[in-house]
Amino acid sequence: MKIAMIGTGYVGLVSGVCFSDFGHDVVCVDKDPGKIDRLNRGEIPIFEPGLDRLLDKNVEAGRLSFTLDLAPALDGADAVFIAVGTPTRRGDGHADLSYVMAAAEEIAKTATGHIVIVTKSTVPVGTNRKVAETVRAANPDLDFDVASNPEFLREGAAIDDFMRPDRVVVGVETDRAAEVMSGIYRPLYLRDAPIVTTDLESAEMIKYAANAFLATKITFINEIAALCEKVGADVKEVSRGMGLDNRIGNKFLHAGPGYGGSCFPKDTKALARIGQEHAAPISLIETVIKVNEDVKRRMIEKLSELCGGSFNGKRIAVLGVTFKPNTDDMRDAPSLTIVPALVGGGAEVRVVDPQGKSEGERLLPGVTWHDDPYAAAEGSDLLVILTEWNEFRALDLGEIRGRMATARLADLRNIYSARDAADAGFETYVSIGRPDHAPA
Repeated sequence: MKIAMIGTGYVGLVSGVCFSDFGHDVVCVDKDPGKIDRLNRGEIPIFEPGLDRLLDKNVEAGRLSFTLDLAPALDGADAVFIAVGTPTRRGDGHADLSYVMAAAEEIAKTATGHIVIVTKSTVPVGTNRKVAETVRAANPDLDFDVASNPEFLREGAAIDDFMRPDRVVVGVETDRAAEVMSGIYRPLYLRDAPIVTTDLESAEMIKYAANAFLATKITFINEIAALCEKVGADVKEVSRGMGLDNRIGNKFLHAGPGYGGSCFPKDTKALARIGQEHAAPISLIETVIKVNEDVKRRMIEKLSELCGGSFNGKRIAVLGVTFKPNTDDMRDAPSLTIVPALVGGGAEVRVVDPQGKSEGERLLPGVTWHDDPYAAAEGSDLLVILTEWNEFRALDLGEIRGRMATARLADLRNIYSARDAADAGFETYVSIGRPDHAPA
C-alpha cells in the first residue's frame, strides 16, 4: 500500500520508517526544508536507538522517501497520516489543533481520489469529526474517510513498541476505512498483535485515558515515596511488593523527580480541560498535575538542605537532563525546573548528558557542559543524578568522591544505595523514599 505521512517529528518519522519496514511505500512530508534535506542525506533529526539503520535500509530498498511537496505523496496513496504537533496552548491547557487542521485543509485541496485520512497525533475527543468537517468545507467533492490511530510509542523503545505493540487502536466509521487500516497493519494481524477496532471517540479517549493513568501511577508512587521518607520505609521495597500484584503491575512504579516528556504533561492537561469543558471534571487528574509540580519543587528543597540551605557559591554536578534515558527529548523534563533553581540560587552548575546538550544549551542557560561525569565532579560540592542513563549506573563512586570538594550525593533516580555511597566514602547520601543511611 502507499502511505503519506505528514510530519517528520518523533511520531511521524518513527511511524513512517516502521510502516516502510512493513513493506509499504511511504512518503514522509514536512514543511521544514532543513529537516527534509537532513533526512534525504540519511541524517536523523531526533535520537532514537536503531532508527538510523532502519531508515537507511528502507530508503535503499526504495520504500521510503522524504519531500516538501504533498501532491506527489498523495498521488495514488491509500491513506495519509497526520502526525503533526498538538502542543498545549499557553495558559488554558487546550491542545493546539491548528497544525492538525492546516494539514487536513491541505489534504483536501491536494488529494484527487479516495483516501483515508488518519489522525496519528494525540488529539481531544471530537477532533476527527472536526477534521472531516474541515476537509468537506475545503473540498466538498473529495471522496474520503477519516480514522483515528493514536500512537503508544515510548521514547527510547519506539521501534520495538511499533513492531511488537501491546495493542493497536483504530477508530473508524466505515467498512472501507476499516479495510484500508487492516491492510496497513496486516503484518501485525499476522503476528496476532491485539487490534482494538472501535469508534472515533473511543479511540481518541483511549490515548488520553492511558497516558493519564500512567502519569497517575508515577505520581502516586512519588507521593508514597515522600511518606516513606517520613516513616522510615523503603519505597523500592514498597513498589516491589505492590507490583507483584497482577492487578497493579510493576511498571511506572519507580519513584523519581516527577514525570516529563512530550506526552504525559501535555495529555494530562488536555484531558483535564476536556473534562471541564464537558462539565465532567476529572479531579484526580487535576490533582496529579498539581502534585507532579510539587514533586519537582520538593526535589529543589531536598537539594537545598544538602547545601546547607543555599546554593550560592556551590559547585553542583548534574548527571542527566533529558526527561528519561535513551532520548534527546527535554520537553517538560524535571531538569527544566530543578537546574534553573540551582543556577538562580547562585550555584556553578556542571551538566553531563549523553544526548541532551543540543537542546540543553538553549533551554538551560548558565550551565557548563561536560562529556565526562568524573570531570564534572572535579571540585564539586554536590553530585545530582537526575536521569538514569546507563552511563551513570556503573560509576566508580570512589573515584567520583575523590574528585569532589565535598562528598554529597543526591540520587534522585534510586540507582545506587546508601551502602554503595558509604562504601565509596560519601559523607552524605540522599535518594527518593529510602533511608539515607546504610544499615549497620
